[in-house]
Amino acid sequence: MEKKSNGESDVNGKWDACIDLTARRVVCSSLGGAFAGLLFFRSPVTRWASTAFGAGIGIGSAYADCSRFFDSSSSATSPKSTETSYFVSQAAEEQEKEEA
Repeated sequence: MEKKSNGESDVNGKWDACIDLTARRVVCSSLGGAFAGLLFFRSPVTRWASTAFGAGIGIGSAYADCSRFFDSSSSATSPKSTETSYFVSQAAEEQEKEEA
């Protein structure tokens, strides 16, 4: 089996954290938009629009945090969000377990 370099596993951990963060935020924002649409709108079209708007907010916030992951110059620089730093550290621990 081929060993991966530390930099490559760091990038893999960042991608795993970004995918996980994006999925969570899109689902939660879409559900929030759907719930708001049910409360405030009567037309099915506006309810779907509310759900799509919520999904867009989730994608945008996940993109902003993921761009901070990849723009950091070193692994010593921690992300600003505690939620995202948790996902990065969790992904790094899983990578270490798989390599062992």
